[in-house]
Amino acid sequence: RDARRLSCVLPFIKIVTARRKDLAGEVVLITGGGRGIGRHLAKEFAKQGARKVILWGRTEKCLKETAEEISLSGTECHYLVCDVANREEVYKQAKVVREKVGDVSILVNNAAVVHGKTLMESDDDALLKSQHINTLGQFWTIKAFLPRMLELQHGHVVCINSILSQSPIPGAIDYCTSKASSLAFMESLTLGMLDCPGVGCTTVLPFHTNTEMFQGLRVRFPQLFPPLKPEVVAQRTVDAVRADKAFIYLPWTMHALVILKSFMPQVALEEIHRFSGSYTCMNTFKGRT
Repeated sequence: RDARRLSCVLPFIKIVTARRKDLAGEVVLITGGGRGIGRHLAKEFAKQGARKVILWGRTEKCLKETAEEISLSGTECHYLVCDVANREEVYKQAKVVREKVGDVSILVNNAAVVHGKTLMESDDDALLKSQHINTLGQFWTIKAFLPRMLELQHGHVVCINSILSQSPIPGAIDYCTSKASSLAFMESLTLGMLDCPGVGCTTVLPFHTNTEMFQGLRVRFPQLFPPLKPEVVAQRTVDAVRADKAFIYLPWTMHALVILKSFMPQVALEEIHRFSGSYTCMNTFKGRT
């Protein structure tokens, strides 16, 4: 009887297992790859067997340190200083990557900035910087690398977004706006790729992550809503790529927030925000821009 049960289960196990991608041979490019979540993504992709990892970012020191760490683990790693807000620079460095490293098969758009100020306190150039890096930068990187993926019928586009794209907070208006735009972009792109064999998309929407970027942010009940560890975000992201998941929320309880917003009146949502402390959590912000 047990043998009969096992014979019924095995085909299902094989089907589930077959859906997971093998990352061996993949060439991964990560924007904002020198530190924070980007650094942990580089380590996780290397750990999971990626053949080559390429890091883009604005700070050479961080890029070099991360690249050296990845190389010591046995994975070929390259880095290039590139500001994704600069369209011409993106296209130029993409050409360098293709000529010196090869075709990128997994593109991870992770680069982002936050200034942590209200609209009236924000400098106009700072506001533009957030939109150019957090949103428009994806336009340029995807335009640079997606055509070859489609031609080869092999590739994956990843966006590290934020739960703030669907549940904005005061004091981060530049970041929330850019991430909401980024989410709409990825939703549109994902739907447009449904008939493109071999090429997938993954959008990750994490809760507050414990990195320099949002240093100082304080929630009212940290025991109930502890910040995510960047290595956990990286692990879940790579796992989602291997499982070909289109959208993931971290932690899974963030689904409840989205559901509540779909039917609760605004007055009730405001009270929840006040109770949870999200209205004031940016008051102690000291993060890196």
